[in-house]
Amino acid sequence: MRPAEKEVKGMRIACLQMDMKLGSPEENFAHAQDLIRAAMQKAEKPDVLVLPETWNTGFFPKENLRGLSCNDGDAVKARIGALARELQVNIVAGSVSNARGERVFNTAMVFDRQGACIARYDKTHLFTPMGEHDYYTPGNSLCRFALDGAACGLILCYDLRFPELIRSLSLMGLDVLFVPAQWPKQRIFHLRTLVAARAIENQMFVVCCNSCGTAGETVFGGNSAIVDPLGETLALAGESEAVASAVCDLQMLAGIRDSIPVLRDRRPELYRVAETRG
Repeated sequence: MRPAEKEVKGMRIACLQMDMKLGSPEENFAHAQDLIRAAMQKAEKPDVLVLPETWNTGFFPKENLRGLSCNDGDAVKARIGALARELQVNIVAGSVSNARGERVFNTAMVFDRQGACIARYDKTHLFTPMGEHDYYTPGNSLCRFALDGAACGLILCYDLRFPELIRSLSLMGLDVLFVPAQWPKQRIFHLRTLVAARAIENQMFVVCCNSCGTAGETVFGGNSAIVDPLGETLALAGESEAVASAVCDLQMLAGIRDSIPVLRDRRPELYRVAETRG
């Protein structure tokens, strides 16, 4: 057992599948706060709440993006971090359009039950088909952290299509992978398939919180899901605003990894990722 982490039996996680308004950060902040408070009114209170990708601006306003963005995450820390402390809940605060200096990043932040920001992640793979790379700056680091003693990692949306990234996190030791997303409805089958595949091949829980609704000409597909290491769907939202909640039995991980020791049986000396195109 890793020294910084303790044994965790079960973790109740709730994905807040949010319908946000494009380019209206103040309205979106207020709505996110309302969703967080409503989720904590449930009889079985979650241990972790999860928000989608770029919920402050939507994905993504090309006019005045920097002006609409957070300033180095200050508003998220002040408002969402304060809620985590008040409600004594861990919050994987999705990601926000986030200005640092003259550049804008797609930045995720994680808060513990005391409201401390314990992890930050700048999206590393920007979605070129929609021009994300023309407006945002990519990050250059991985994101691993502990929540209530469980080893967790975080990626954002398009990152899910890059198995090298997820396997790199998995090899650090991971129990739960969080995937805030803005995944369009037309490719929702890809999302469902990739979430299950990443859970099975890395023998971990994968928690995907997608957005819903329409931004510009894009309809986002919902289907937020919590999938266990066997590929079983524990919770699944529809296409409209909803909460997808489930208890992740982290004690099952050891048995699965012992019975099918995928990571132990790897032969990394044979694996090479090489460019083959001219």
